[in-house]
Amino acid sequence: MPVTTDIVRTWRAPRAVMRSILDQGRREDRAIAYLMIACFLIFIAQWPRLSRLAAGFDLAPGAEVPALDRLIAYEFVAWLMVWPLFLYFLAGTTHLVARVLGGKGTMFGARIALFWTMLATSPAILLHGMTRGFIGPGIETNIVGAFWLAAFAIIWVQSMREAESRP
Repeated sequence: MPVTTDIVRTWRAPRAVMRSILDQGRREDRAIAYLMIACFLIFIAQWPRLSRLAAGFDLAPGAEVPALDRLIAYEFVAWLMVWPLFLYFLAGTTHLVARVLGGKGTMFGARIALFWTMLATSPAILLHGMTRGFIGPGIETNIVGAFWLAAFAIIWVQSMREAESRP
């Protein structure tokens, strides 16, 4: 099934989608692809906010206006080099916590649950990025951010429950 169809299905039935992904077998190439695509989409979601900063909006009084190319370069390094390493660590840590709590899953299951959740919730983070860039900081941006955070938490918990329920 196409990834886009699975993303839409995940918002309705995260455990069923996670079950079907895990049933496809252990494929590390798929896990890293989910992670890198999600990180790239989050990187893209930062562009409107960075553009706003480079235009001089939302800066502290007296702050120098940063160059857009420098901001984009920093975000690129952060989202495509640093965050993936941290997310691998986070997936491993959550697996160990799940093991202590009686989980029967594998490290791969924990990784795929986190990475898939990031990819599945990327439309919401893209919406958050557009809201932050076009409207700026405020209640609207906070509402969209809270929506993304809630969706991420729910989908990740459900995906982890499915991943840790199977050996």
